[in-house]
Order: sequence, then structure tokens, then C-alpha cells
Amino acid sequence: MHAAATQYVRKVAGMPKPSAANAEAFDRAIAEVTAATERLLGSLVTHVPKRDREVEAVKARERSRRRFATPA
Repeated sequence: MHAAATQYVRKVAGMPKPSAANAEAFDRAIAEVTAATERLLGSLVTHVPKRDREVEAVKARERSRRRFATPA
């Protein structure tokens, strides 16, 4: 989440790296965006089980096989 917050702050600020004068404010903005993101995402509720990457990959391969199968 820290990397995403850094990317967000850079984008919103319009600069890839702050000047020395703004470094502290830039770092504080990243920390606050990270904390807010963690808090907001932590409050989400779901009632479905987590997805299994292997199961999803098998489903995707099957969909692809059916979609691109040559008609007989």
C-alpha cells in the first residue's frame, strides 16, 4: 500500500521527487494516504471466500479453450 500511496502522491503533486524543502510534507502525505487506505480497506466486509489463483487459472484456460476452439 505504501508503494501505491507514493505513486498517488507523486501523481497528485505533479512531481516524481519533491525538493528538499518539500520532502517532509511529501513523506507525511504518503504516510497519511497509506494509513487512510489501510483503514478504509480494512473496514470492507465480504462474505465470499478468497479466490484461489490455481482454480481461477484453470477456469480461465477452460474459457479460452471453449472460446477459441475450432468448429468441427
